[in-house]
Amino acid sequence: MTPAVEVLSAEKTYPNGTHALLPVELSVQEGEFVTLLGPSGCGKSTLLKMIAGLLGPSDGRVLLWRKPIAQLEASGHRLSFVFQDATLMPWARVMGNVRLPLDLAGVPKEQAEARVRNALRMVGLEKFESNLPRELSGGMQMRVSIARGLVTEPQLLLMDEPFGALDEITRNRLDSDLLELWQGKKLTVVFVTHSIYEAVYLSNRVVVMAARPGRIVDEVAIDEPYPRTADFRVSTQFSHYAKRLQDALLRASATDTDEAARA
Repeated sequence: MTPAVEVLSAEKTYPNGTHALLPVELSVQEGEFVTLLGPSGCGKSTLLKMIAGLLGPSDGRVLLWRKPIAQLEASGHRLSFVFQDATLMPWARVMGNVRLPLDLAGVPKEQAEARVRNALRMVGLEKFESNLPRELSGGMQMRVSIARGLVTEPQLLLMDEPFGALDEITRNRLDSDLLELWQGKKLTVVFVTHSIYEAVYLSNRVVVMAARPGRIVDEVAIDEPYPRTADFRVSTQFSHYAKRLQDALLRASATDTDEAARA
């Protein structure tokens, strides 16, 4: 099977000298749900933006379906990026916000609106196409953002901590909805989070990252079947995976502290 994402010794140093990311090796297979887990400053978002082509690596390469990012469109593949904030246009109604990528691509309005309505159905907002963002809850606004990501019919969905600002009940519900979309649309997902529990619930595989500078320190396969229910969150298996991830983060933190003391 051709990997959807290959990160090959890619690293990032900013112009001010900050070494944001040590060389990273990462492969994501088609259909996987891979989560990048770690504290602030560990390079999760930097790595995700490099995969998206929003940042270029200082060294190394990033390939999507074995092609450079610049050749993605010609290869017939598409990706979408969902940011931490919903980033909706406050003056535009839900229909206009979701249609934006299609407008920018020059898709005819009638065809675009049919695709928007389909995307809104996928996130359960088909009755809200005429609402303004301020008329929606935070969770609903994030659903609009996800619909905007889905409207281009991507094969790869990149998500930068999209549910981090939401209350736990809403976050858990959107996590479950996201898994349904991932399975139903046969997407490949790379997801960023600070939450051990969200990582365990969602993922096939969790990539643990540490800071100063950003690097991958561990990987944990979550070898549990889908669909995953609320019962999984309180199971012995769930606790086992959460403990493994917590221990990996603690080991990484201890290493950071030791290195800082020697500096």
